[in-house]
Amino acid sequence: MRERKRPPVHPGRILKNHHLIPQSISITDLAKILGVSRKTASKIVNERGSITPGMALRLSRAFNTTPNLWLGLQQEYDLWHAIHDSKEWLKVKSVNQFAGITA
Repeated sequence: MRERKRPPVHPGRILKNHHLIPQSISITDLAKILGVSRKTASKIVNERGSITPGMALRLSRAFNTTPNLWLGLQQEYDLWHAIHDSKEWLKVKSVNQFAGITA
């Protein structure tokens, strides 16, 4: 599999472009539909908040999708940023390498 050069789209952008705009749903309406605060809905839609498992359940129910869709989008987004935003994880040695050093 090729390494992705550009970051994946935030799930909030997908929510906005594929569900909210086509259906003319406002952030206030979304918050009411999901049973969350407007601030929580706004953070997700404006790509400043993450999709939690609980939110994934709410979104899947509201938009007739699956929770795994939303969690997968969030996981892909988070993992790409973890890989590219810091290189500290590259300093970690394999357990096998570590065991070989101490043996």
